[in-house]
Amino acid sequence: MTNSTHALFDFIAYTARLREVERHNNATALRKESVAEHSWHLALVSWVLHTEFERESGLSLDLTRMLKLCLMHDLVEIDAGDPSAWETDPADPAGPAGKAQLEDGVAHDRFGALPAPLGPELLALWREYEEGATPEARLVRGVDRLNPALMRLLTGQGWSDVGADAAALDRLQLPRVTASETLTALYEEVRETAVARGLLPR
Repeated sequence: MTNSTHALFDFIAYTARLREVERHNNATALRKESVAEHSWHLALVSWVLHTEFERESGLSLDLTRMLKLCLMHDLVEIDAGDPSAWETDPADPAGPAGKAQLEDGVAHDRFGALPAPLGPELLALWREYEEGATPEARLVRGVDRLNPALMRLLTGQGWSDVGADAAALDRLQLPRVTASETLTALYEEVRETAVARGLLPR
């Protein structure tokens, strides 16, 4: 194999490890979700909602780029881990600022080692997602934020482990899901159903 092919093989092997990274929400009532499962579901939901996103925004949205964003945006968590979205203390080294710095380093190391055009594309996509720099990135970020709430509802996990009520969930969800009327409506359905089932205090 050429050096370029070796680098691609090593990266493919690396990405397979996304299955090993656990999230904080459940996949079923009996086990946690992996980041790979999460990324797949984001891609599927973005595809399913793509026509609605275009209709409500009046924009022609690049579905291929949205799917790529879904599939690759959490690859850095193989090295950086998946901290809870409920960790909000900015002074905590493991909090948002520390997470961003760690993930930035991983992105540069992992994507920067890949041959062109893949390496530069992955790094550009990762930055696009992190910065919410395009309508596509903002919508994927909204789907990404909605997804764990949906899974906590579907699996019956609820929010007792993070001590959240409906107002706290709104504070976490609304800054991202309001990128879309459809996402906002889906989030409101999740929240109200969770409250009705006793999974989320009002």
